[in-house]
Order: sequence, then structure tokens, then C-alpha cells
Amino acid sequence: MNADALMIEFECIADACMADAVDEYFASLPHAQREALTGMRETIRGAVPELEDAFSYAMPAVKLNGQPLVWYAAWKRHYSLYPIGAAILEAHRSLVDGYETARGTIRFPASAPLPNDLIATLVRARAVELAERGK
Repeated sequence: MNADALMIEFECIADACMADAVDEYFASLPHAQREALTGMRETIRGAVPELEDAFSYAMPAVKLNGQPLVWYAAWKRHYSLYPIGAAILEAHRSLVDGYETARGTIRFPASAPLPNDLIATLVRARAVELAERGK
């Protein structure tokens, strides 16, 4: 996490500047990471169309009905999706085998194409999980 990303987060208190913070995050990435993460963003938004952009913990996120749904980020050697908890990972064990997982995170290696179908499946499962919590 760099100081510029933290400044964006602290300056971005109102929802009105969330899209700007997300755009600045994307603009700060090298071209290859920006392209890959743009694809991940499109996959996430396509999986649950009523999402709105957000920015917290110095990374892009999306909200569903005002509640944080997932965060996603580019790192030097991987892309991450958070929070993908143990119940979701276990329910999709055959799909996530081969990817690194740890405490609510799934990591996709930067050296391989992003598994968009898997990402969409996990995001939809997270939306169901969030909806069930709200009941």
C-alpha cells in the first residue's frame, strides 16, 4: 500500500468521490495490471449488475445496496479478491483448487489470465451470502 493510495482513501469520505478514487487507483497501475484489473472490474460488475463503486482500505471495492460486497486489487505477482470466506471457498472447492487462498482472500497469479467465470461465480456467491445476513 503506498502513501498516495492512503491519501486518496482519507480524502475520499463522501460517496461522490469514490469513482474518482477508483479511477486514480487504476491510473496508478502499470499498463498490464490496469488491463487485467479492468477486466476483473467488468467481470465483477457483470456478475451483479446493481453494484456501485467504492474505495476503502486503499483499494477499489463495490457495494451492493449500500453494503460492501467485495474488494479487489493488483499486487506485484497476483490479483486478489476479498472477502471470499471459508463457506464460499468450501462450496466452490473444485473451482478454487489450484489458487492460493488465505483468511478471506483468493489470489490469482499475474502470470496467468484471470479466471473470469470463477470470479463471477464467487462474486454472485458473496452477494447471496450478504443478502442472507441481511434477513
